[in-house]
Amino acid sequence: MHIPVLKEEVLDSLKLKPGYKVVDATLGLGGHALEMLELIGEKGHLYAFDQDERNLLEAKKNLADYEDRITYYHFNFVSLKTCLTDDGVTSVDAALFDLGLSSPHVDDPSRGFAFKADGPLDMRYDVRQKLKASDIVNKWSESDLVEIFSKYGEERASKKVAREIVNARKNRPFETTEQLADFIREQKKHIREKKDAATNVFQALRIAVNDELDVLAKVLPDAISVLKPGGRIAVISYHSIEDRIVKNVFRDLSKDLEDPDEHFVNKVLRAKQIDLLTKKPIIPSESEISENPRARSAKLRVAQKV
Repeated sequence: MHIPVLKEEVLDSLKLKPGYKVVDATLGLGGHALEMLELIGEKGHLYAFDQDERNLLEAKKNLADYEDRITYYHFNFVSLKTCLTDDGVTSVDAALFDLGLSSPHVDDPSRGFAFKADGPLDMRYDVRQKLKASDIVNKWSESDLVEIFSKYGEERASKKVAREIVNARKNRPFETTEQLADFIREQKKHIREKKDAATNVFQALRIAVNDELDVLAKVLPDAISVLKPGGRIAVISYHSIEDRIVKNVFRDLSKDLEDPDEHFVNKVLRAKQIDLLTKKPIIPSESEISENPRARSAKLRVAQKV
């Protein structure tokens, strides 16, 4: 079972009660879901989303005792509102987004997410989609590579790495994680970094393959719109780009949107939708990080529907 990050903090923030309807937008192997199902009881219901079929299959095994209380969706969470509406669900009491990679993505080399063991350059959460990391590395233009490396990976050497990738792929395409990681390390051998030199580029490729940031910005307002008044949304992010999106969306929806063209009257185009419950994100304790090192960069933000 995947160790749920910030478990106690999530459960305390969502204030779940028996009979609640809850969305787990990133089911993974069901770690958070199991804890939430215990709290919402026999009359509660969980709506669980995951775009990775293998995760869904494993989660169903882990949550088999609660099968009659769960509706599973093999979809990206960007379809959350559509799926719930199609099933006649007009509102829910809480929603959780845990944006981290699940254990199989990191630990299974065949998925191509990590570079500690060699595997194909894949990185797809949903293997039904066509675009793979290898397509980006071997086919996208140098300018596009520079953009995603700098924007999604915050890679300072994005121009150099992109240029050298384009030159190298003319002779031999990049096919494996180890091949690409070793190449990036060679290009950055004179740059001192605390983390592996390939980390930022791999993060950027994963985000680009799965369109992670665009779908996150789209789904948060949708998730808030299906919350009942007083319902809560919790989001765990793992890098600064994700956290910035969550922070900005929450900030914007916690204020009235006034018409910028009205200079003399405060004309509200959209009333505030949420109250912020975390002015600063909640982070893991030192004890949690020592027990689960993958939690070290986690940040939890929580809001409540007005």
